[in-house]
Amino acid sequence: MNDPQQLGSFPTTRLRRLRRHDWLRRAVAETVLTPADLIWPIFVHDHEAALPVPSMPGVERLPVEGVLRAAEEAIRLGIPALAIFPVVEPALKTDDGAHAYEADNLACRTVRAIRQRFGDALGIICDVALDPYTTHGHDGLLADGQIQNDETVAVLCRQAVVLAEAGCHVVAPSDMMDGRVGAIRESLDAVGRDDVAILSYAAKYASAFYGPFRDAVGSAAALGTAASQGLADKKTYQMNPANAAEALREVALDIAEGADMVMVKPAGTALDVIQRVKTTFGLPTFAYQVSGEYAMIHAAADNGWLDGEAAALESILVIKRAGADCVLTYFAPELARRLGER
Repeated sequence: MNDPQQLGSFPTTRLRRLRRHDWLRRAVAETVLTPADLIWPIFVHDHEAALPVPSMPGVERLPVEGVLRAAEEAIRLGIPALAIFPVVEPALKTDDGAHAYEADNLACRTVRAIRQRFGDALGIICDVALDPYTTHGHDGLLADGQIQNDETVAVLCRQAVVLAEAGCHVVAPSDMMDGRVGAIRESLDAVGRDDVAILSYAAKYASAFYGPFRDAVGSAAALGTAASQGLADKKTYQMNPANAAEALREVALDIAEGADMVMVKPAGTALDVIQRVKTTFGLPTFAYQVSGEYAMIHAAADNGWLDGEAAALESILVIKRAGADCVLTYFAPELARRLGER
């Protein structure tokens, strides 16, 4: 970077000149946010009516038909893709999460419905992890108080294949098992789905900000039962929030295994990691503004403590400024509407 002393000095240089008018502030903005920078996470359930998520005001669990209406809105607003998260009925959950790789499960049926209606006009990103499908709420197979890494990877590969065959454009392993990206890539290629991209949750932290999401998909209650099996949290596979250099190692491994894009999660508490990942690797870098971040802004706005719409916009803008190419956020539709009005 140039020496600031060589760029002028006061009083001949007055940086406030460039802030004087709205048009000028927009003209010199270093970061520009558009609807194309947003991915809309959607919860789908197997019921006829939408069901609100109490801890996420404005967010609902949608029936498949509701997801189709959301998809139509996303296309109209210029949002490039939906990220699909199924709410699995308790009766379908098992210790081994086998329903995750059944071709007629809710996620697969939702993907097929979107592709049939909209073709390639809208991207479909599918989560690859077992937490919606397991009785214990973990992202992997649990035995003897431990998550079984390699056994879990084998199941994730089967899950990724059925999602790809249903028609999703991107599989997004969010489980944080070692070696799963390479194994999923090999499994997809083996069935002729080398066209399906992998968005790896490469740096996913064991965060306190996931609570509302777990409420939405029903894994929070299941995690409560995991304590009796010796593992009440996800700290043995999700990353320690204290670590940043480790995130770079995780990203490097996933790139070497074939990741097309990488994810940092949660976004708001990992802006430094987003910046380092993008600068170090240059790969398309996504970030997830998670449920707790969304809920905090909504709660403060609902209490009249801040301007919720302005805070939401600012929060996403700074995530992009940090280096994210695209941001998954539950604010996507309302922000896209606002951006479209400018």
